Amino acid sequence: MSLTKSGKILIVDDNEDVLRAAKMFLKRHFTQIDTEKDPESIPTLLMNEQYDVILLDMNFTKDVSSGREGFYWLDRILQIDSSAVVVLITAYGDVDLAVRAIKEGATDFVIKPWENEKLLATISSAMRLRHSRSELETIKVRQQAVSESADAKFLDIIGQSPAMIKLFETINRVAATDANILILGENGTGKELVSRAIHRASLRSKEIFIGVDMGAVSETLFESELFGHTKGSFTDAKEDRAGKFEAASGGTLFLDEIGNLPMTLQAKLLTVLQNRQVTRVGSNKAKEIDIRLICATNMPVYEMVKTGKFRQDLLYRINTIEIQLPPLRERKEDIALLAEHFINSYARKYNKEIRGMSPATIKRIEKYTWPGNIRELQHSIERAVIMSNSHLLQPEDFFLTENRGGQAEASKEDVNLMLDQMHLEEVEKLLIRKVLKKYNGNITQAASELGLTRASLYRRLEKYGL
Repeated sequence: MSLTKSGKILIVDDNEDVLRAAKMFLKRHFTQIDTEKDPESIPTLLMNEQYDVILLDMNFTKDVSSGREGFYWLDRILQIDSSAVVVLITAYGDVDLAVRAIKEGATDFVIKPWENEKLLATISSAMRLRHSRSELETIKVRQQAVSESADAKFLDIIGQSPAMIKLFETINRVAATDANILILGENGTGKELVSRAIHRASLRSKEIFIGVDMGAVSETLFESELFGHTKGSFTDAKEDRAGKFEAASGGTLFLDEIGNLPMTLQAKLLTVLQNRQVTRVGSNKAKEIDIRLICATNMPVYEMVKTGKFRQDLLYRINTIEIQLPPLRERKEDIALLAEHFINSYARKYNKEIRGMSPATIKRIEKYTWPGNIRELQHSIERAVIMSNSHLLQPEDFFLTENRGGQAEASKEDVNLMLDQMHLEEVEKLLIRKVLKKYNGNITQAASELGLTRASLYRRLEKYGL
C-alpha cells in the first residue's frame, strides 16, 4: 500500500473554510483526517492519537501575523512527541517565518492558498520522514540487542547424548510454529542457547531476536524497559524510546528468568500478551505487536502457582509448549565433548598451545556432578587454560568441589557466586599480570591491549597488589 493511501493527519487552523477544504481533499488519500480549530486541544489530541503528519497554522489570533503562536505550539508539539512531523500552514508574506520555524523543528511548510497536488506531495514526503524516524527509534533498540548478541559466546548447542538428541528433535518440531514456549532447567543448562536455536530454525529467523533478563529488570523500570516510554514521562526519559516488545515485533522475544517476576508485574505482562498491544509509559496510545514469545526459568513455577507466587493464567499463556533441559550430570556423554569445545575456544583466545585433556582429566571431569552445569564447566576450562603450562590439561589444573554421595556439597547459589568471583577477579588478575609481562611493565601499552584507561589499570593494580 502506498503512503498516499494510508496515514493519520491532524489539521489545526482557526479558519473553518481551510479545515473543510483540506479535509475534503485529503480524505481521498489518507485513512484518517482530524481537524481542530482550538490549538489548546493539541496536547489532548496527541496524548490519545498518534498522527503521521500535523498541519499547523502559524497564526490563530485575528489580524495577528507575527507567527508567535505557531512557534509556541510547534515547541509544545515537539515536547509531547519529539519525533512528530509538523508542516506549517502560512500566508505568502510569512515565508521568512516558516523558514525560521523549520530551523526550530518544523519539517516543511505550505502556503495558503495551496495547490492540491503540491499539498499532497508535501504531506506524502513528510509521512515518509515520520516513518523513517519511527523505524530509526526501533533500530536503535535492535542494534543494541544485536550488539549484545554478538558478544555472546558459544552460540551452538553441543551434545550427542540421548537427552540431547531428544532435545534436537523437539526443537525441530516446535520451531516452525508460532507457539509460545517455556524452557525449564537449572542454572547453566543453556536455556538461552536453546531459545536462539528455536529462533534460527523458525519462520522468523531473518528477523530480530531480543533477550531480556527479567531478574535484572527492576520493578520501577519494568514497563519502560519492556513497553517503552515517551520523552519526559519520568526524570531520565530524555527521548522517546521503543521497548523490547516493540523492537522485537516481527521476530522473537526471549524473557529469561520469568519466575522472578513479582505478581504485580505478572499482571501487566499478561495484559500485553492477551491484547498483543503495548502502551508506552507516558502515552495512552496502544501499539500492535507481533512477536514469537519464548520464556525460561530455573524456578519451580508449578509449585509457585500452588503457593500463589505465580499466576496460573500467565503460566497457561506462556507454556503452549514446554521444554525441560537436562542438567549436565544427566548427560555425562557430552562432558568431554563440551570441554574440548571450550578448550579450543579459550586456547585461541589466550594464544595457548593446548590440544586437549589427559585421560585422567577426562575421567575426573566426567565423575564430577557439575552443580553449576555448563556454565561451571565453561569457567573451569577457561581458568585451566590460563593456568596450564602443558599441551594437555591435567587434573591439577582444575579446582572442583568434591562430591559426597553423588551430590555436590555447594548449593547452586554458592557455586554461581564462586564462579563469578573466580571469573571477575582471578582471571582478570592473571590477564593483567600476563599483559604487563608482555610489555615489560609499560602501563600505557598494557592498558591499551586490555581496553582500559591508565587510571583504571592503576586501580586494578592496587586492588590486586600487583
